[in-house]
Amino acid sequence: MSVAKGAKIFKTKCAQCHTVEAGAGHKQGPNLHGLFGRVAGTGAGYAYTDANKSSGITWDDDHLFKYLENPKKYIKGTKMIFAGLKKPSDRQDLIAYLKES
Repeated sequence: MSVAKGAKIFKTKCAQCHTVEAGAGHKQGPNLHGLFGRVAGTGAGYAYTDANKSSGITWDDDHLFKYLENPKKYIKGTKMIFAGLKKPSDRQDLIAYLKES
């Protein structure tokens, strides 16, 4: 896993809708700082879908790896419009970056 490659993936695929800096505001999607260990749909100040709030997911490597492949399939009813990252290595790199952020 490469944090540097993950940062590049975040910049090109995620940063349009998400932030990762502590204290940064939300965009179209929620701020992802402190994502690991957080229950899905509970980040303060963001209007999550009922699908996210009732998913029962606590974000960890395994859930995020599966989610990033196809978000709409993993949490049916999510409003995330991202098609997903098909390459496992891209998902691993992005997860490594998000853990550092």
